[in-house]
Amino acid sequence: MKIAFVGKGGSGKTTLSSLFVRHLVAAGAPVVAIDADINQHLGPALGLEDAEAAALPALGERLTLIKDYLRGCNPRIGSAATMIKTTPPGEGSRLVGVREPNAIYDACARPVELDGGAARLMVTGPFTDADLGVACYHSKTGAVELYLNHLVDGPDEYVVVDMTAGSDSFASGLFTRFDMTFVVAEPTRKGVSVYRQYKEYARDFGVALKVVGNKVQAQDDIDFLRAEAGDDLLVTVGHSDWVRAMEKGRPPRFDLLEEANSRALRTLRAAADATYELRDWERYTRQMVHFHVKNAEAWGNERTGADLAAQVDPGFVLSEGVATPA
Repeated sequence: MKIAFVGKGGSGKTTLSSLFVRHLVAAGAPVVAIDADINQHLGPALGLEDAEAAALPALGERLTLIKDYLRGCNPRIGSAATMIKTTPPGEGSRLVGVREPNAIYDACARPVELDGGAARLMVTGPFTDADLGVACYHSKTGAVELYLNHLVDGPDEYVVVDMTAGSDSFASGLFTRFDMTFVVAEPTRKGVSVYRQYKEYARDFGVALKVVGNKVQAQDDIDFLRAEAGDDLLVTVGHSDWVRAMEKGRPPRFDLLEEANSRALRTLRAAADATYELRDWERYTRQMVHFHVKNAEAWGNERTGADLAAQVDPGFVLSEGVATPA
């Protein structure tokens, strides 16, 4: 299952992402966690020291390796230089799973120990001084989009992505790559603004979306969120002493998380799991092709000097039954 946490800056999406990752790992599920936010805080939220988090290998700095691995022996993709963030897989492309070892995980992922289990953690890397004036953050999240475009995941396998704040993912097809998108919203007008944007932008793409109300203090907060989000409001989360201790760098055992918050995490997992039966691999593939052609025409062809629409394999449909070359 591919799951995104989005929301405005300060909404608590990174905290909730990390709690959800901990919840899945505690239940014995295989998890790949990805920090795709411009502010890289998921590692520390999962218990890494600041120096450990800063030393994580950045996906954005390993794009050539990622592209070379994923293109495999696909004859439609002549080189890594002609792959862009939206390039879809085709016959001969290498696909990736959640559990397997592969060159991308070797180079870009690190295990994070969590209460007896572990998650694989990957990070896009921060926006650096060298990027100022010459790059946008999508040059880094493009690695995440390529990974998701080539990912074949099954039930009870999870990729959890802490997305950049706001609605920046709509600058590409990244927002369509998830089985479930959880919009974290505080009970304020600003808090629900990102939800409204996502709801509007995603309307025509079949994006499964639920609202997680955060920092809820009273029934009036719940009533406000229900009035704004209606049936999209899935669950609400309030104050947590466990989270406060975690933010101080002293997290208790995860089984000591408050029952109300544990129940909320179980609700999130159930909602995500329910989307598995609704998967439409043909639509998923069609959407990645749609956005690839749009990006090729808008800027990709000119930048690479190639006709990137020719990378599309018209007979290929990504699915769990597709074989991948060695």
